Parts: sequence; C-alpha cells; structure tokens
Amino acid sequence: MRRPWLAAVLVVAGCSPGLGVDAYPTDPASRVDCKALFADAPAKVAGQDSILVKDDTAIAWGAPPIILRCGVEKPAALTRSSACYPVGGVDWFSETTNDGYLFTTVGRSFYVSVEVPKEYDPASDALADVATAVQKHDRSVQPCV
Repeated sequence: MRRPWLAAVLVVAGCSPGLGVDAYPTDPASRVDCKALFADAPAKVAGQDSILVKDDTAIAWGAPPIILRCGVEKPAALTRSSACYPVGGVDWFSETTNDGYLFTTVGRSFYVSVEVPKEYDPASDALADVATAVQKHDRSVQPCV
C-alpha cells in the first residue's frame, strides 16, 4: 500500500535530503516485513506529521522526531525478568534515554523500536499510534506475562 501523501512530501521537500538517522544493525530476514510495516504506518503519530527520512531503515514524525526503526537488535538490557508494558495490543520494553525514551517490541518475530523525545507526553501515545502497523506485520510469538 503506497502512501499518497508521500508524493506531496517529496515535491515539497524538493532536493532536501531528509532526516538523517543513526545507522544500526538490521536483521536481513525482517526487510520485507519492515517495508510493509513502513508502508502501513500512520501519517500522524502523537499528533505529528510524517517527515522524510534519508534512507529506508526508519520512518519518523515531528520535530524533534519520533523515530521508528524496524528489524533492530535485541536491547542489551532486555532480560527474561525485564518489565514490559502493553500498549495498543503490542508489548514494549522501555528504556530512558538522555532526551526521552526508547521503546522496543517484546515477544514478536523481530524487534521494532520507537524513539520518543521527552517533549511528547505521554510517550505511550506514539506507541498506540503505531501499534496497528506493528501488529499487522510483526506477529506475536510470546506475549508479556
């Protein structure tokens, strides 16, 4: 499914290179599912419009950007005893960062992360907005208990 609004963003952006995001290791097996997840992602997250990203490894909304990455590695701090938080039918592991939060899916076929800057409160609004696309393209294999 293509996003019709994306063409308008590209025209308005002109030669703008888009948002640069940090490189990260990506699970090659999740690449097709990630492209489908990105295509089905909402146009708005936490009330923020989608913004152009330089490459196809992430999508983003707003300024400062809320960044969703797909096929990321398991967080080093995630253990069997880690707390997880269900939001919108998706279980999330939460980490505090210097400028907000990093949420990573738990118990799914592959990991999806969402960086939410502290300016967006409650941060769970962003997770609720992306949950439908995550559920559709990253099947649950082991829900939080």
